[in-house]
Amino acid sequence: MDFLNSTKANGMLTLLEFRSLLLEPIFVRCVSGLLHAVLLLVLFCSWVRGRNNGFGSVTERLKDRRGFGFKSVLFCSLVLSLLNLVLTSLSGFYWYESDWLDEEQLVSLLMFLLQTVSWGVLSVSLHRCSDYEQRKSPLLLRIWLAFYLAVSCYSLVVVDKRQVHLLVCDIVSFSGALLLCYVAFFKKARGGNNSNGVLEEPLLNGDSTGGGGVGSDEATPYSRAGLLSLLTFSWMGPLIEIGNKKPLDLEDVPQLHDSDSVVGLAPKFRTMLESSSDGGGGVTTFKLMKALFFSAQWEILVTAFFAFIYTVASYVGPALIDTFVQYLNGRRQYNNEGYVLVITFFLAKLVECLSQRHWFFRLQKVGIRMRSSLVAMIYEKGLTLSCHSKQGRTSGEIINFMTVDAERIGNFSWYMHDPWMVLLQVGLALWILYRNLGLASIAALIATILVMLVNFPFGRMQERFQEKLMEAKDNRMKSTSEILRNMRILKLQGWEMKFLSKIFDLRKSEEGWLKKYVYNSAVISFVFWGAPTLVSVSTFGACILLGIPLESGKILSALATFRILQEPIYNLPDTISMVVQTKVSLDRIASYLCLDNLQPDVVETLPQGGSDIAVEVSNSTLSWDVSSESPTLKDINFKVLPGMKVAVCGTVGSGKSSLLSSILGEVPKVSGSLKVCGTKAYVAQSPWIQSGKIEDNILFGKPMERERYEKVLEACSLSKDLEILSFGDQTVIGERGINLSGGQKQRIQIARALYQDADIYLFDDPFSAVDAHTGSHLFKEVLLGLLSSKSVIYVTHQVEFLPAADLILVMKDGRISQAGKYNDILSSGTDFMELIGAHQEALAVVGSVDASSVSEKPALGGQEDAIGLDGKQESQDVKNDKPDTEETKRQLVQEEEREKGSVALDVYWKYITLAYGGALVPFIVLAQVLFQLLQIGSNYWMAWATPVSKDVEAPVNISTLMIVYVALAVGSSLCILVRATLLVTAGYKTATELFHKMHHCIFRSPMSFFDSTPSGRIMNRASTDQSAVDLDIPYQFGSVAITVIQLIGIIGVMSQVSWLVFLVFIPVVAASIWYQRYYIAAARELSRLVGVCKAPLIQHFAETISGSTTIRSFNQESRFRGDNMRLSDGYSRPKFYSAGAMEWLCFRLDMLSSLTFAFSLVFLISIPTGVIDPSLAGLAVTYGLSLNTLQAWLIWTLCNLENKIISVERILQYASVPSEPPLVIESNRPQQSWPSRGEVDIHDLQVRYAPHMPLVLRGITCTFKGGLRTGIVGRTGSGKSTLIQTLFRIVEPSAGEIKIDGVNILNIGLHDLRLRLSIIPQDPTMFEGTVRSNLDPLEEYTDDQIWEALDKCQLGDEVRKKDLKLDSSVSENGENWSMGQRQLVCLGRVLLKRSKILVLDEATASVDTATDNLIQKTLREHFSDCTVITIAHRISSVIDSDMVLLLSNGIIEEYDSPVKLLENKSSSFAKLVAEYTARSSSSFD
Repeated sequence: MDFLNSTKANGMLTLLEFRSLLLEPIFVRCVSGLLHAVLLLVLFCSWVRGRNNGFGSVTERLKDRRGFGFKSVLFCSLVLSLLNLVLTSLSGFYWYESDWLDEEQLVSLLMFLLQTVSWGVLSVSLHRCSDYEQRKSPLLLRIWLAFYLAVSCYSLVVVDKRQVHLLVCDIVSFSGALLLCYVAFFKKARGGNNSNGVLEEPLLNGDSTGGGGVGSDEATPYSRAGLLSLLTFSWMGPLIEIGNKKPLDLEDVPQLHDSDSVVGLAPKFRTMLESSSDGGGGVTTFKLMKALFFSAQWEILVTAFFAFIYTVASYVGPALIDTFVQYLNGRRQYNNEGYVLVITFFLAKLVECLSQRHWFFRLQKVGIRMRSSLVAMIYEKGLTLSCHSKQGRTSGEIINFMTVDAERIGNFSWYMHDPWMVLLQVGLALWILYRNLGLASIAALIATILVMLVNFPFGRMQERFQEKLMEAKDNRMKSTSEILRNMRILKLQGWEMKFLSKIFDLRKSEEGWLKKYVYNSAVISFVFWGAPTLVSVSTFGACILLGIPLESGKILSALATFRILQEPIYNLPDTISMVVQTKVSLDRIASYLCLDNLQPDVVETLPQGGSDIAVEVSNSTLSWDVSSESPTLKDINFKVLPGMKVAVCGTVGSGKSSLLSSILGEVPKVSGSLKVCGTKAYVAQSPWIQSGKIEDNILFGKPMERERYEKVLEACSLSKDLEILSFGDQTVIGERGINLSGGQKQRIQIARALYQDADIYLFDDPFSAVDAHTGSHLFKEVLLGLLSSKSVIYVTHQVEFLPAADLILVMKDGRISQAGKYNDILSSGTDFMELIGAHQEALAVVGSVDASSVSEKPALGGQEDAIGLDGKQESQDVKNDKPDTEETKRQLVQEEEREKGSVALDVYWKYITLAYGGALVPFIVLAQVLFQLLQIGSNYWMAWATPVSKDVEAPVNISTLMIVYVALAVGSSLCILVRATLLVTAGYKTATELFHKMHHCIFRSPMSFFDSTPSGRIMNRASTDQSAVDLDIPYQFGSVAITVIQLIGIIGVMSQVSWLVFLVFIPVVAASIWYQRYYIAAARELSRLVGVCKAPLIQHFAETISGSTTIRSFNQESRFRGDNMRLSDGYSRPKFYSAGAMEWLCFRLDMLSSLTFAFSLVFLISIPTGVIDPSLAGLAVTYGLSLNTLQAWLIWTLCNLENKIISVERILQYASVPSEPPLVIESNRPQQSWPSRGEVDIHDLQVRYAPHMPLVLRGITCTFKGGLRTGIVGRTGSGKSTLIQTLFRIVEPSAGEIKIDGVNILNIGLHDLRLRLSIIPQDPTMFEGTVRSNLDPLEEYTDDQIWEALDKCQLGDEVRKKDLKLDSSVSENGENWSMGQRQLVCLGRVLLKRSKILVLDEATASVDTATDNLIQKTLREHFSDCTVITIAHRISSVIDSDMVLLLSNGIIEEYDSPVKLLENKSSSFAKLVAEYTARSSSSFD
């Protein structure tokens, strides 16, 4: 029995022991370790079995690169691996603290190490394995996961709750196990059992292979890099090596992978934004933020994890300093404690470095993705914006959304984790302080919170200043954009300096807010640089009050903690400022995305053949402004059958262009219906030409069909033009067709429409910009030839084109007043009779010529009908000239210039010395040096004046200790205030000087500069580069100076203790400099490429906004989106690789400085105790902890400065453009009454546009008598406009002279000349502002004089109808006024000016005949005693002139009175008149 009882008791005991063993944490750790060993074994066997498939058999179930499953598992594996790595370090630390005797810590160490390796291997296998079909998850893996979940759950129950780190580990492990089990057991593969998720991703609207710049799925250096290469950024090596051998070009920069390309990002972002906006209410700031987050959530979470690891690792040093000081003081806890401490310090630095580098790089990736997605959305919106919405937002504003706001939101990625990191850093700091100083840490907490609270009012002020600054910038950019577009007009009128002063006024308003913004930043900088000092004074003061003994080890640990705490507190104002700026930008973009789009249902589009009617408009009332009481078009009814020709005519402002716009769906519909059957092609009244090759403009996205292409060129009279051009149809057109004449632009537009082979053609008066012969040729060949079977609706002012129409619509006040065939409506109403009467009146002037005498062959047809680049940057090669040499074959618009090699020191010097001659710089440096000395002095004082341990007496009493410390702290804070104030003052002054210099130089540059420079390049400098100069560069300079001084201070402190540190420090610095020089060659060019690649993106966007109607009419939106994406990726590529290059460098510098730190620690623990004061050694370690950060930061800021200084370099480029001759020459000013007679004497005038180009005018000699009217005629390209430009000195003659009333115009100032002459230009231009500011920008005339001028030009009644009269608004480009009304405003300007010489440059091209007659009558009446020089396409405009000058190929062919020229029937002028009369009298039936 006893035996049984004994056995039973033993059994119970064994059972109890077994149960207690099961509840032991060490048992659970062993089981968990064993389980992970099994996973490692399975992964190894799997790898051996299937090396070709990666870790296929185990990981294939989890492999879905795009789906939740794969990302979740990879993230989970990484987190578990890195968490176990941290716990391995902690266990090792606790083990050595127990003198290597604690077996439980040894088991934990081994277990954590095993888990680190197994999860790490799983992460690598998932990352590296290739895409292949997903099959069912292996049974083995699912069994293992089930066991792992059970063990994690059990571990959570038995864990010792007092060991916080183990509790955290178990919670994370359990959460991970749950997620992994869900993925393995329940998550289904997308696309069914046999599909590959990746392969099923749809392409973006079809083919997305855009080449050059568009991301691809092909392996890129980043995507194909191995784990070690990714960790060390070695994948950047080849590109940096290329950059060292030669200056990098965009072709050298690898493509982006599909995951970083806008091609993949834009549709995903759009989908997320639309899904978040399903609830209605449009796009809000919150919805935009949400979509941005979810479009990059994986990268954001990974960066958050790296940020967490970095923060934890950065606090290991401060936590161990006290232990290190005690070790140096002789208190050794176990053998080799010193080496363990050194290894721990070094490993912490290693983890800190790796995590920070990858955190920063991925943050920049996120920023690039966000910016690309936003740019795509902003562009998309620009394509669909309604005209009414567009009037509320100018193109300058919309461009700012792309260049400034999207960029800022992209830059916000740097700051996105700062808010929660501040809390974590403060929490860790308080924990270290509590360990060392007990309850005094509460004082540190209160002081920290107070400092942070002080920031909120400053933050709010910063937000307000930022908003106002952006508004002011928008206004300035809007005006700049408009002025650059119309610079030719401003120079002709002599108004450029007045408009420059307008820009300066707008900048002054911007500078007011900029000044407030930067000085507010200076105050914030002072508060937060002084914050660590305040916190430390509060904490040490609390220690004294609470009686907590101050020992040097604890003091140094606290000081190291304060130094680290300084970073989040210092960055907090920047973060708040950035949050504020980003919110402002998000608000602006969200409000823009909420604007109304075009109504999609205005026009019902039927497929080709879907109806027997091409266009049907029934009872339609349409209005540009739906809220307006008087609609633009009222009760419109008409039908167009296939093949019909419909003419639309009417007086200026009757609604002709609006009628065409309504058929395109551009005008909002109030009532009625519009139906269109088939495709459309549209030719606008104002030509819209893209910069690029002529061929690309004509093809407009269609494939080349050579036969059709040649036919189109022939029909549009373009073949001869192209033969003359050096590059033929490969000639690059400047921005807005700047190097083409008006007629050429119009004919390229017509060619573009013809090549599309559409069903319905809409022409908005395209014949007005070409001469009589070309106009009739176009009408015959195009409308009656190639388009004979098509439906055509054409607006025209030329009455001679009306009889050929099947239907004529006569417009008056927005209604169709008459409709029918020519002969039918001739007798049925007065409106049409008025137009015909005006035409007959014009013909009567030419009535002396017998129409029958006109030869069948056009008079000048025998000559080349070549339309060279009339008065523009290239011209025809006349037969007498030499053939093209290689030098002459040069395109007008060249690649944007960029400097090569390092930024010249001269650029830095100019920047530094621009403000007050650089007088503030020494004071800024002195203030920082004093701050650093006082900081080191205060810390040195605390280390020296406090005892190493309790049993050592302090050298000074407590009160002395604190008084000296506080005095040093206050002194250092004052130095910061001085430095911050002086820095922003110098930065502000420099920005202002640079702005004024650049703008003054641009406005004074010759017209050739604007012809060959796309405005996008100037705008880029005026917005992006100027922003960098305003807000970034001063801080970059300050940052470099501060970091250099801090670094010298640290090395000084470290060398005090251990001079041997120089043995390592000198070679490390040499290696760092070598790395920096090796890196900078590539980085500099990448940074320049970023600047160069931005201008085409802005320019393409600006062109798209101005030509959106044309783009939509041709249904080319998707192609333009593709181009935008290609350009956006072209801009992102150098940014992405620039970020990679930066991290490549920083990683290597971090490693080098960590080695320096490790060496100094090894030296300190190797010397005998007592040789070095432990307190000073601790101080050296305290400073040494930030050595790697500071050294990397110095190189980073140096490189960043060099990258940013490129903005200054680019501004200085445009601040040194050669100027025009002086505006006023004081020693040679003409008399006030000059010119009194208005006689123009031209002698042997020769003009060429550039030294390498042929002559355009070849020795012209003639005299325009004072008070006479002279008409200049000739084919387009004969040199008519060039002659006028030379008269105004827009182009300087190569030889010869022009005298006006005996004064050589080459010897007087430009303004003295231009302000005494008047011109009505070919393109009628109005500026945003009021009617008054448009008529009298120089504010020289009274209201009565302005009203008188308006009445004379027949606009008085129109302006009186408006509520604000002379203060009525004029929108950008005068778009709320018709083309004819704009021309009448130009007439009003010259009526006000009343110059003795008036030039009309094809001034009546865009008005109807009646208005033309009105203008001619007004001019005859009010300029009867003036010299009037007229360039005209309409013979009626010049037939009643006193003299006619006929130019041909840059020489005078005929010059005499019209009567004498007409008497000679063989004269070219007589033939030209006869041809015009024949055309006007004929009906093209």
